[in-house]
Amino acid sequence: MAVPKKKKSKASTASRRATWKLEAPGLVECPRCHGARMPHRVCPQCGHYDGKEIIKIKED
Repeated sequence: MAVPKKKKSKASTASRRATWKLEAPGLVECPRCHGARMPHRVCPQCGHYDGKEIIKIKED
C-alpha cells in the first residue's frame, strides 16, 4: 500500500482544495413566460417545455 514519505504541507493541501468551489447554476430564459429556468427542464413558472404544457400550474 502506498504511504506518503513526508507530511503534506498546509499550503499544498490548501492549493489542492482551492479548485473545489460552488458555482451558480446556469439559467436560461423561458421562451414562453421569460422566467429563469434550468436548461433542458420544465419551466417552474409556466409548466411548459419544448412548446408543450407538461405540468399544470395552479394560478392564484
